[in-house]
Amino acid sequence: MKSLLNKPFFSMFLRILFLLPHIFNLSSTFAFAEQTPPTTSLFGNNREVEALLKWKASLDNQSQSPLSSWAGISPCINWNGITCDNSGSVTNLTLADFGLRGTLYDFNFSSFPNLCVLDIHNNSLSGTIPHEIGKLKSLFAISLAQNNLTGLIPSSVGNLRNLSKLFLWGNRLSGSIPQEIGLLGFLNELDLSDNALTGGIPYSIGNLKNLLALFLFQNQLSSPIPSSIVNMTMLTDVALQQNNLTGVIPSSVGNLRNLSILYLWGNVLTGGIPSSIGNMTMLTELSLSQNNLSGRVPSEIGQLGSLMVLRLYDNKLHGPLPLEMNNLTHLNILSLGTNEFTGQLPLELFKGGVLVKLIAPYNYFSGSIPKSLKNYTNFYRVRLDWNQLTGNVSEVLGVYPHLDYIDLSYNHFYGELSSKWGGCRDMTSLKISNNNISGEIPPELGKATQLHLIDLSSNQLEGTIPRELGGLKLLYKLTLNDNHLSGAIPPDIKMLSKLETLHLASNNLSGLIPKQLCECSNLLLLNLSGNKFTESIPLEIGLLHSLQYLDLSCNFLTRVIPRQLGQLQRLETLNVSHNMLSGLIPSTFNDMLSLTTVDISSNKLQGPIPDTKAFHNASFEAFRDNMGICGKASGLKPCNLPESSKTVKQKSNKLVILIVLSLLGCFLLVFAVIGALCFLFKRARKRKAEPENEQDRNIFSILGHDGKKLYENIVEATEEFNSNYCIGEGGYGTVYKAVMPAEQVVAVKKLHRSQTDNLPDFKAFEKEVCVLANIRHRNIVKMYGFCSHAKHSFLVYEFIERGSLRKIITSEEQAIEFDWIKRLNVVKGVAGALSHLHHSWCPPIIHRDITSNNILLDLEYEARVSDFGTSRLLMPDSSNWTAFAGTFGYTAPELAYTMKVTEKCDVYSFGVVTMEVMIGRHPGDLISTLLSPDSSSSSSMPPIAQHTLLKDVLDQRISLPRTGAANGVVHMMKIAIACLHPNPQSRPTMEQISLELTTKWPPLPKAFCTIILGDLF
Repeated sequence: MKSLLNKPFFSMFLRILFLLPHIFNLSSTFAFAEQTPPTTSLFGNNREVEALLKWKASLDNQSQSPLSSWAGISPCINWNGITCDNSGSVTNLTLADFGLRGTLYDFNFSSFPNLCVLDIHNNSLSGTIPHEIGKLKSLFAISLAQNNLTGLIPSSVGNLRNLSKLFLWGNRLSGSIPQEIGLLGFLNELDLSDNALTGGIPYSIGNLKNLLALFLFQNQLSSPIPSSIVNMTMLTDVALQQNNLTGVIPSSVGNLRNLSILYLWGNVLTGGIPSSIGNMTMLTELSLSQNNLSGRVPSEIGQLGSLMVLRLYDNKLHGPLPLEMNNLTHLNILSLGTNEFTGQLPLELFKGGVLVKLIAPYNYFSGSIPKSLKNYTNFYRVRLDWNQLTGNVSEVLGVYPHLDYIDLSYNHFYGELSSKWGGCRDMTSLKISNNNISGEIPPELGKATQLHLIDLSSNQLEGTIPRELGGLKLLYKLTLNDNHLSGAIPPDIKMLSKLETLHLASNNLSGLIPKQLCECSNLLLLNLSGNKFTESIPLEIGLLHSLQYLDLSCNFLTRVIPRQLGQLQRLETLNVSHNMLSGLIPSTFNDMLSLTTVDISSNKLQGPIPDTKAFHNASFEAFRDNMGICGKASGLKPCNLPESSKTVKQKSNKLVILIVLSLLGCFLLVFAVIGALCFLFKRARKRKAEPENEQDRNIFSILGHDGKKLYENIVEATEEFNSNYCIGEGGYGTVYKAVMPAEQVVAVKKLHRSQTDNLPDFKAFEKEVCVLANIRHRNIVKMYGFCSHAKHSFLVYEFIERGSLRKIITSEEQAIEFDWIKRLNVVKGVAGALSHLHHSWCPPIIHRDITSNNILLDLEYEARVSDFGTSRLLMPDSSNWTAFAGTFGYTAPELAYTMKVTEKCDVYSFGVVTMEVMIGRHPGDLISTLLSPDSSSSSSMPPIAQHTLLKDVLDQRISLPRTGAANGVVHMMKIAIACLHPNPQSRPTMEQISLELTTKWPPLPKAFCTIILGDLF
């Protein structure tokens, strides 16, 4: 937004806006001498003639043509841009928009004693403003704006005591504003904006008591706003935005009772909004955005009954908005984004019927939007994204005939999309991602033909993609990922010729990838990962020559990679992992020089990798689990032995081969017969010992290892899973420590027999093992794979030295070593791991059993989340409704009446673990207190006991936290309480939590969670 406002056309718009009240006065000023036709002397003033012709001669030849009328002995007779008085002396020099090129160095200012108006704006004059300009003692209006003037503003401007208007804006002037400017006591308008001025606003500016308009915006001015500005009581327009002004807004600003426009945005102002601002009852526009203002919005702002524009976005303001804001019924624009506001929006504002822009993203607004909003028809732009708002979207939002942009993303809205929204014929952007919207995408959206962008990602949408969306000819971005959409991609997608982004990942789409996609020739990003597409990759994708990002991973694609993909010369990211692609990587990939990131893992590919930087620099994870890839990359074998080695080896072995070949032929038949007899004998014995159907149960899916051999090693290392090797128990099985022959230590979770009775089919199962084994995160225990045998089934993980978090907490000795900083880092690590599982995989991986038993600590007290893959392997179809095998005391309360498992179940369990880390024990009773209803409270958030001190519930085995650690503990407890909210939709996401915890735990607003812990410490 800020970059847009920096553009020249916006500066011009501001000036037109600000100067409207004075435009007629300006016109009359610059046309001063034209009001009474002058009578001129026969020859005019020779000194002025010489000065004008000399200056004309100094200008660039090409720019002199507008001055071709400057000829003869009198400038008062038909000289363009010149007006004279009765004596024949020049009074007005008005050369605006003449295309003049040159400097003012040869302009003899002392030759014009009667010059009243000097207007040379919008030319190409360069150089500095000469000091001699101070000799124009009669001057009362000067405009040198919109040139290329550089250097300082000369202090001699203080000599222009009759000056009423001084316009130097739109140049490249530098240095400070001279103190002498305070001598211009008759000045009405001062515009020095859009330069490179530095320093502070001079205190002497307060002497300009007749000033009506002060424009200093878009410079590099620093230091506080001088308190003397309050002496300028005639001011109507003040624009100081886009500088580096510091300090607070002076409380005495309320003395400027005639002020209509106050722009202070884009500075470094601190402190609060002074309550005296309520005295400025003439104010129509107030913009304080993009500063570091803090505190609450004063209730006195409700006294500004004439206010039409209020912009407070991008500050550190917090708390609920005052109810008095409901009095601002003349507001056209309300911008509150990127603050820490809480509570409800000022809903009465809509009753005025004039609000057209409501911008309030990135706050903590909660509650519902009134249903009366459905009948409101004036909206042009609405942004309420990244809040905690709720309500049924189909009940609160209506048809807005003038609506251009709406964004309700990252809230708690539910319900279905209304088919009536197709009537929003001017709408260009529709964004309602990351909510709980259900139902189908209404085909009627195809009637909103001005749509450029649709983002409905991360909801619960079902059904198919409507073919009617193909009628949106202007659409350049379609984002529907992370829903439950099914069916095929409609071939009508080819009609979206302007489409640049198509993101359909993590759905249940199936069938073939339509070859008609090639007609979307402007595509830059194509993401179809995490679906059920089958058959081959269409070779027509190679025709998308603008494509930069292609992700087809996590599907069921087969056959070879089409060589036509090598035509994607602009492709930077390619991911075709976790499919069933086979054959060689096409040699045409050697031409893909723009490629920087590649992942072809978990397929059936073989042969050499392309000879490009992207493949050479890729990690082994990008190649693993294929048939036999080779080449110059990390972890890969070279494709061929050196030719010299092969020759020597062939010569040395040739004689041996000839000698033994005949002997081998003799013994081959004997060995074959004996081997066959042994095999049949062992097989007969094995069938007697095991049921026939159990042969299919011998599944070894240990990635990168000989699974059968490893199975035997693990059974041997644990002495057939002897209890002496047991290091823990979980909801799905028992964990053992196994030391392998190469001294590698692994953790083995032996599953209960009841968990493995109904394994899925091998292909889907193997695919799932591949997904889980490829998870790499510093706070997630690495999974090596899975063994399933008729006798034993187990998961194999890396071994983490210190063991479980519960073991640390319950040990008096270890708990004392487990200081507050370590505890805070453990919670941050767990949050990062869960955020990765929830938000970086297709579909999201829900842990289902977050407990202190399943969080392990290494020697550095770094947290590692364990046991994340068990439920996913054993219950692959359990993403929504399923039996839940969690641990009592950690499971979310909604599971008592519904078996719907979502990411918010993990969030609740995370809250329990976080509190357990802070208080040193399972917080069972404390949770009951937190979630108990309080009839005396009007808050929708769960209250905590009024007389409970935080220091009394913290782990008493270690000393109380100090300084930064104390802030972190309070922050963690607030987050934990937010995670324990009885309503799953009111809990934050793990992505939000992880983001909060990576910023050194700053204070959270009260709406994020309600915590009443007395005087804390």
